Amino acid sequence: MVNAKAARSAVGTANKWASDVYRVLKAASVRQMSYVPDAGHTTLINLFSADPDVVSNVLTTEEEGVAISVGAWLGGQRSVLLLQSSGVGNCINMLSLPVIGRFPLLMLVTMRGEWAEFNPWQVPMGRATQPALEAIGVRVMRTDKPDDLVETVEAAAALAYDADQQVAVLIGQRLLGKKKW
Repeated sequence: MVNAKAARSAVGTANKWASDVYRVLKAASVRQMSYVPDAGHTTLINLFSADPDVVSNVLTTEEEGVAISVGAWLGGQRSVLLLQSSGVGNCINMLSLPVIGRFPLLMLVTMRGEWAEFNPWQVPMGRATQPALEAIGVRVMRTDKPDDLVETVEAAAALAYDADQQVAVLIGQRLLGKKKW
């Protein structure tokens, strides 16, 4: 049986960090956000989608978001790509574009296949996400605590946009809470 108070607390924590991350990305002048719908990013997606100053791009597959981020940069705008760890595998070949072209890329990756995972199909890519990103040349920063997430995203945004780096922030599954289906 689910403890209703604990469930509300987890939702409140997610909404709090999402709101704080949204403010950090707005302060970093992010004007485009791309995503494949994901429960872990729901609040952040909703905040960006409601912002008339931000173009929200719903993707059919995650690698489209890599290309959109590069195109946004070439057009004079900053972009963020929101995806789940299972979608990182879809992006590996496309990630050569920003890495070789030295285009800024900021990805926020909600992790699956870790803490309290119920779906065995999520486990292999959950284990492979960080090594795969690092192998292609993307810098990885990871956080498992809400207090660290905002500061980590702020540092990642500076690395991406000011130092022309490709950065992925991995948001640990424990931070997102246990999924139930």
